[in-house]
Amino acid sequence: MSWLPTLQTATPEEGYELAIKLSRMAVKKTQPDDAARTRMRPEYANAADSLIASSHVVAVNFQTVARANDFWCTD
Repeated sequence: MSWLPTLQTATPEEGYELAIKLSRMAVKKTQPDDAARTRMRPEYANAADSLIASSHVVAVNFQTVARANDFWCTD
């Protein structure tokens, strides 16, 4: 089974969690070496620009998930 079987979620909160997962998976796919990611983490963990950039990526992914869910409209 795929790690991403669908973009459909029941709620916006679940959609946001999916957006975070999409963002984290992008990092893992870009840098598959766990040790390298661990070594780099202190460099960006305390860097405001890096944290803002990661928040932006999550926001873009959330926008994608929201659109895939028709913005969770029920009518």
